[in-house]
Amino acid sequence: MASAPTFMAKSFDKADAIREFPLGKLELLDFDGDEIGRLVIEPGWRWSASLGPIMGTDLCEAAHSMYLVQGIVRITMRGGRQYDLTPGMTAFIPPGHDAEVVGDETAIAVDWQGLSNYAVRR
Repeated sequence: MASAPTFMAKSFDKADAIREFPLGKLELLDFDGDEIGRLVIEPGWRWSASLGPIMGTDLCEAAHSMYLVQGIVRITMRGGRQYDLTPGMTAFIPPGHDAEVVGDETAIAVDWQGLSNYAVRR
């Protein structure tokens, strides 16, 4: 018989891992293999410029499920379609996208999908 799930609670203030990259960082919490991350990205950040060289791709090829806490993030899908995420929005973002901070405010997002290899050099 499988054991019952165990209650777990953590704080991003004591993240299990922090991955830093140009103009941003990812703070990761690990819940027995399930990861939740807080992405903090500064004005001027763009995925293709900050993470593309690290990841070795022109676009982000991971899917994301995220909640935007602060700032504005523009998602540009392969093919050119754009979507602006504003605070309070939750989004599913399929693979094949670029992203950038719009405006002068730091963007903060909580993401619970697609983080295993995020900001890990290939």
